Amino acid sequence: MDSTYDYVIVGAGSAGAVVAARLTEDPDVRVCLLEAGGPPPAAELVPAAVASLQNDPATDWMFNGDPGGVGKGLIGGQMMVPRGKMLGGSSGLNYMAYVRGHPGDFDTWAAGGADGWSYDDVLPYFLKAEGFVDSPELHADPDAHGHDGPVGVSVRQPVLGASNQFVEAAGATGMKQGDYNSQDRLNPEGVASLFQTTTKDGRRSSTFHAYLEPAMERENLTVVTGALVERVVLEADGDTVRATGVAYRTAEGPSEVSATTEVVVCAGAIGSPHLLLLSGVGPREELTDVGVDCIVDLPDVGRHLKDHLHAPLMFAADGIGETMTEVAMSLGPDALRAPAGPLPADPADDVDLPEPLAAAKAEAERRITEWFTTGRGLASSSLYDAVVFYSTGLGDEHTHDAQIGFLATGYTPPIWEAVFRLPPSKFFDDPESFLDPTRGQVVVLPNPVQPHSEGSVTLASADPAAPPRIDLNYFDDPHDVKVMIAVMRKALEIAKAWPGGGLGDPVIPPHLAEAHGHVAGEDPSDELLEDLARHYALTVYHETSTCRIGDVVDPRLHVHGIASLRVADASVMPNVVSGNTNAACIMIGEKAAEMIARDHGVRLHTMVGRDTSSTTE
Repeated sequence: MDSTYDYVIVGAGSAGAVVAARLTEDPDVRVCLLEAGGPPPAAELVPAAVASLQNDPATDWMFNGDPGGVGKGLIGGQMMVPRGKMLGGSSGLNYMAYVRGHPGDFDTWAAGGADGWSYDDVLPYFLKAEGFVDSPELHADPDAHGHDGPVGVSVRQPVLGASNQFVEAAGATGMKQGDYNSQDRLNPEGVASLFQTTTKDGRRSSTFHAYLEPAMERENLTVVTGALVERVVLEADGDTVRATGVAYRTAEGPSEVSATTEVVVCAGAIGSPHLLLLSGVGPREELTDVGVDCIVDLPDVGRHLKDHLHAPLMFAADGIGETMTEVAMSLGPDALRAPAGPLPADPADDVDLPEPLAAAKAEAERRITEWFTTGRGLASSSLYDAVVFYSTGLGDEHTHDAQIGFLATGYTPPIWEAVFRLPPSKFFDDPESFLDPTRGQVVVLPNPVQPHSEGSVTLASADPAAPPRIDLNYFDDPHDVKVMIAVMRKALEIAKAWPGGGLGDPVIPPHLAEAHGHVAGEDPSDELLEDLARHYALTVYHETSTCRIGDVVDPRLHVHGIASLRVADASVMPNVVSGNTNAACIMIGEKAAEMIARDHGVRLHTMVGRDTSSTTE
């Protein structure tokens, strides 16, 4: 392969795939895209198979983080920090919720100095990316959506009854049913809806499928997979430090690629600060402590980490929630195979199956074929299917500070233990009975979305192959505890308002019930809810703000003090958006591509943003 390109992009994820695809719309522009993972596996396309992609070193960086004020009950006391390690990055690993955020989020960014990042500024990029498919169940405002963009945005089909019931129950507590990606989001009393998801025809629409897969046919785009990037190559140019390329390693050994115009780092809120630090860009004293020469002293690299946290409230819901038997059946015969399922581990042993097993196999084949040919069925979403956004009234008046998600199934003990690190034997009185795969459960997920606590990403070692140290620092600010308790109470209110007489009592881990003198049928105390959150709250996988605009990059995403280097991903958000973050990451990729194009005369097919001042720091 060539060793010199116009642009070198690090990370083929939610933003990087977008930047690479857009810049190579100009046939005269040569781009090299470096990705540590490889192409996504077949299961990535199947929305309901999402949990299988975590804890797989082929698709997940499998980072761990210190949870700070939570995680007391998690296995090992460490929070999982899944990050996508494949083409498409975390857009191939996430639960596919498509949420722009509250308009006030972006207006507050702009008011704080992020010129060009107000909601009016960023909306054209959301619309440019979006290929929205309406459905009567969404109550959508079609004028608020883009319909011709590459990212599929739709609602699962058929809609699950339990998800509609969640929306109905939220309405009974005062929530308006509407389109949370429209002006309905401005209602402080809240908006309830089925989730809009990044799916197209029932399949995941990651940035790999939406942007990169078609762009890889272009001769001017080189994609290198299996590439562990070790550092950005920085050279002194008089009094200026300039990024001139990237050093990386593959199975074949070390390599280096040069960029004549810019290096664009799109490695995410964990990977981007990690790479800058490895490259000598960050707090001088910290870099010196681990043996990295400091080239540019930027104290805020890796600081100001924000993440969302939700506390699962699980309810027995026979006849309401989807059983794991039905979910597995809908994923095809392979999901029914031993050791977890009743079919033989080896398909060759299916000869002379007993009639009940033969019928189960035939039904599983019918369902997966239906999904494959029509996009319909249980396989067509992650089962994270409905949501509420509202304001608690406890502060952050510019936005909604609360989100409550709804998961229409209860999973299995191995998933809770291996994927979520929640020990079934401690959380449930009788996990095998409660989580019997033939029984229905639902999970309501209270989630404060404007945390005040901040964490950090720092170097644990100068070795690029060593993971960084991630301090999530949840609940460091007491405000976050207060909001979490309020959102948990609202979630319980929705559960009580469930059609048909309510959902009943949530699961309260026996050891916490005993410690707080809690009796079944009583409302849990604030102290019990806080303890539940401190033991079993989980990340929502929304890490942001570790290279934020103002401190590490300017509003055009140039890294301070370094020419020809930008960062474009979740790390540049001045603050986390009030909702799931993937849509905003795609928007950042779209906006970054246009800013680069304006600065350097790259000819994109369409330009949707207003022409703010172009600079080439």
